[in-house]
Amino acid sequence: MSPTSRPLRKLGFLTIGLFDETDPRRGHESTLEIIELGERLGFDSAWLRHRHLQYGISSPVAVMAAASQRTSRIELGTAVIPLGWENPLRLAEDLATVDILSGGRINPGVSVGPPMHYEQVKEVLYPDTAEAEDFSYERVRRLLDLVRGKSATDFSGVEGFEVFSDRVQPHSPGLGRRLWYGGGSLGSARWAGGHGMNFLTSSVVKAEGAGGEGDFDFAEIQLSHIRAFRAQHQDGENARVSQGLVVIPTDSASPGQRAKYEEYAARRTPRTTSPQGPARLMFAPDIVGTSEEIAERLHAHAAFREVDEVAFALPFTFEHEDYVQILTDMATKLGPALGWQPAV
Repeated sequence: MSPTSRPLRKLGFLTIGLFDETDPRRGHESTLEIIELGERLGFDSAWLRHRHLQYGISSPVAVMAAASQRTSRIELGTAVIPLGWENPLRLAEDLATVDILSGGRINPGVSVGPPMHYEQVKEVLYPDTAEAEDFSYERVRRLLDLVRGKSATDFSGVEGFEVFSDRVQPHSPGLGRRLWYGGGSLGSARWAGGHGMNFLTSSVVKAEGAGGEGDFDFAEIQLSHIRAFRAQHQDGENARVSQGLVVIPTDSASPGQRAKYEEYAARRTPRTTSPQGPARLMFAPDIVGTSEEIAERLHAHAAFREVDEVAFALPFTFEHEDYVQILTDMATKLGPALGWQPAV
């Protein structure tokens, strides 16, 4: 292991949970089976991507609830729930309930901003308040306060035969320390750190301040976000950060699988060469190869050297057996090459 890298303490994976519209149960069952496999392999965490009005997981809290009853140890997270689609009070209740059911294993990741395609969905989502909705960090702050046990109302006590609480019930005391913000900008990194959250980084960042061609580097931009987050966080260098690159080990892959993985990465490579769109988004290249080759590239990645937790993203469109091979190689080959030991 590179002497400048932290030993990998927590190994996780992220799945989008795709399904066929004509047989959605099969896709959801595949996701649950993959999470069960992850626990058997010793992974520390499994994370669910969130998709609305698409053929992916639209209700990750419900899927986490199901997974919590089929596992006993692995942590379950979301990467991420877009709060523009959510009522913070109701979400706080759901998250706390699942956390209680799981024995305190939930790691909710959230983000803010208007819902995707807001002009097309606002009349269904917020028919009476579409123009008044606040999609700023204030929405996250409301969720944080409610999860952490602050008052939701000035009323409590007994009314007739019913007993009322002034805070969200059930209250799960540890959940407030396991809330994550999924961010790709300096502003979100600083906000998350200043509000005591954990920080999820991914394979997408904003190239803020980057100039023309050759003036940017994904790893250095991501590194600046990690350091900005920790500079604002009360835990400083010990503040939790998880990195979510797309990593595809091929140690036990068949020749056909290796060819498919390499083609997948090659199709996505052009978008990684320069900032994309008005937001100047930078995408990290997918990393495909043997675990030894991947470990070498990660140890050379400036941002990876600053973290000791990862949630490697599984590619969106592969088959169940591909995910089994990838996860098995991650746990048995790549993880140990990065200094990780499987959980027991």
